[in-house]
Amino acid sequence: MRTLVLFAHPAPESLAAGLHQTVVQTLTARGWEVDDCDLYAEGFQPVLSLEERRGYHDEATNCAPVKTYVDRVRVAQALVLVFPVWNFGYPAILKGFFDRVFLPGVSFTIENQVLKPNLHNITRLAAVTTYGGPRSRAFLVGDPPRKSVTRHLRALMHPQCRVRYLALYGMNKMDQAGREMFVSRVAREIGQL
Repeated sequence: MRTLVLFAHPAPESLAAGLHQTVVQTLTARGWEVDDCDLYAEGFQPVLSLEERRGYHDEATNCAPVKTYVDRVRVAQALVLVFPVWNFGYPAILKGFFDRVFLPGVSFTIENQVLKPNLHNITRLAAVTTYGGPRSRAFLVGDPPRKSVTRHLRALMHPQCRVRYLALYGMNKMDQAGREMFVSRVAREIGQL
């Protein structure tokens, strides 16, 4: 299975970096073909330019500035996101990836003024993420990252796409044993994707 792993954290010593390694190693050991996209290491530019925005709906040209990333998304059969939740959302670099790469003609089409999903090549979707605060706080604000993955992104994929959302809540007050338990859970569950 061809898998695109999108990793979004700048610090190589972070728990997110360790989770990223666990995901890549687990999927590789399972025999999956892994396209490991470390957005920071690759220097991905997340800002949608004025020219890109003006040409956003022109499917003939809108992919040109990010063609290599579009090509990687189009051949993926699975998409795995590894990111920390910051301010109840994606890190800016990951949000910018969706803004610049999930374009009309790529992740969706518009037919008769109706948006239609277009990433039917992706049959499995997973997110591995960490929250500094407790789940109760995320719940109070509606847990936007969870909804974004399990509803919005999921809606763009194959109709029978399987979804996993693996979240470590309360990371800031968790001891090392708790963090290691989460890493083990990720290795176990991502292997069943």
